[in-house]
Amino acid sequence: MTSGIKDQYYQVPKEKPKDRITIPDIPRFGVTKLARYKYAKGGGKSNGQQLFELEVVTEDELTRRFKQAHQSLWGGGQLNPSEAFDELDKLIFCKLWDEKKPRKKGEPYDFQIFQASDDENNQKTAQELEQQTNEELNQRIKALYNEGRKKDPEVFRDDIRLSPEKLRTVVGYLERINLGKTDLDSKGRAFETFMGSFFRGDFGQYFTPRVIVKFIVDVLPITHESLVLDTSCGSGGFLLHALDKVRREADEYYPDHKTDPDEAKQHYQHWHDFAANNLFGIEINEQIARVAKMNMIIHDDGHTNVIASDGLRDSEDLIKRSGNDRFKYNQFNFIITNPPFGSVIKQTEQAYMNQYGFALKPEDWLNPKSKPAPRETQSTEILFIEQCHQFLVEGGYLAIVVPDGILKNSSLQYVRDGIEEKYRIVAVLSLPQTAFQATGAGVKSSVLFLKKHTQSQTDKIQSQKMNLQEQIKIRHNYLKALEKIDNDKKRHIRDLRGFENPQSLSGKALKDLESYKVWKKEVTAEYNEKIDVLKETLTEQYTEEKQQVLDDYPIFMAIADDIGYDATGKPTSTNELDFISQELARFIELIERGEV
Repeated sequence: MTSGIKDQYYQVPKEKPKDRITIPDIPRFGVTKLARYKYAKGGGKSNGQQLFELEVVTEDELTRRFKQAHQSLWGGGQLNPSEAFDELDKLIFCKLWDEKKPRKKGEPYDFQIFQASDDENNQKTAQELEQQTNEELNQRIKALYNEGRKKDPEVFRDDIRLSPEKLRTVVGYLERINLGKTDLDSKGRAFETFMGSFFRGDFGQYFTPRVIVKFIVDVLPITHESLVLDTSCGSGGFLLHALDKVRREADEYYPDHKTDPDEAKQHYQHWHDFAANNLFGIEINEQIARVAKMNMIIHDDGHTNVIASDGLRDSEDLIKRSGNDRFKYNQFNFIITNPPFGSVIKQTEQAYMNQYGFALKPEDWLNPKSKPAPRETQSTEILFIEQCHQFLVEGGYLAIVVPDGILKNSSLQYVRDGIEEKYRIVAVLSLPQTAFQATGAGVKSSVLFLKKHTQSQTDKIQSQKMNLQEQIKIRHNYLKALEKIDNDKKRHIRDLRGFENPQSLSGKALKDLESYKVWKKEVTAEYNEKIDVLKETLTEQYTEEKQQVLDDYPIFMAIADDIGYDATGKPTSTNELDFISQELARFIELIERGEV
């Protein structure tokens, strides 16, 4: 019998027609004993029975099989969709590992159903044979899994949790396909399509829409020599698009790789070395980090440098926890990321908060008594801007999705000031309100493209700003002006100007009077307002003159109203990012050549 996606054959004994026994294939004429398996390297024959090589399938067929296998795992309610996704990931890992194992021609693949052998007297019932088949498969798959984990212990830390019966069901959907030889783009898109349907549910926050990822990666001058990091990598979309960009670069270097064996080898090495050595990702959610690793493995590796950890931990802590000594500060040429929005880190909960300047309230240059002080909380997206700065080499690029509040809210001016000091602002792209609604997020967002200043440039900007502040204060005789306002307030209160005191009270009796308290509060507010007006005047002057003091440079600004899909994720006829991408790429080229 066949479902159109999975074939299954049965032997029905004449004496027990209800006692069906699963067999690997329909025996050909003259074959008296079937092989226990159907798929072997190179195909061939066993006792006259035809064996088959694994089959390369289309993208649509592979997507269908992934979805069907996933449905079979959670459809009955024993596993939730998230758990089923995790278990399917493990079996795909086993499948790929099995295909990579060295074996001679005619040797069977392990990732398939072997029919159990009956005893000499054919005394085993159909049920016993089925149980034996399932158990042998269970042992074989788990042996594959453990072999793979020895090489890649960070991919999966927990065991396969499926029953032998469930495991057999999934193997039935995947056993005949050749994942390794299926076209890289096809299997990558199939996994992403299947993964996308899953991530748009409870895990939508880990899925950045493909058109936004493509836009960000396309405009940046990433090459095979670049070190690329995503500090909040989710399912790995940014890393995979960077890999795809380097594969296209390999096509330009080795245009005859499809026909020339030498070029084919060089072409593969060109992008595969980049995948293995130059792509790095950090993901705080351990399950999603495994998905990212599997996504990379499906695309033919690059998973080694994806770690499960909090991307806000300092470099030494990340290295210690992951055992990967390449997560060093001042290391990466490009950081491309979409950090989580709205999450708040508390000083009392995370010791690493004290490493961030953005976790401090800055000194108020117009308050002589002001000193930097720790903030009780800080948003993760703000801390990631600073963390990315630490990871970048001087001159390295950060492309980061941020909520528009960072660009507009008056209370976040200190963040914009910090960005101004740490980075050259290359571009600001305003995304439509609908950009992330299909993945469950409705925050209006933009993409910032930033280029890390040299330390000397940062020091120069900070010095220029401090000097300007001091000049403005001196020019307005600011400290004496504050002192005069304070003295005027004290005299006003001392002389009881405007306060009715018919009983001529004084001392404690006066101060305890409710009407006096109200009057004093009003007087204090009046003089505080004078101070605020003075501060506002100086702040406006500082903002205006700062633009004359700091080095001037052009910034690429763009607004995208239509980016190829609507609020539900349904495609639209226009994607303005295509045009903006070309123009921004040219602008960045001019920056790299020192022409703007």
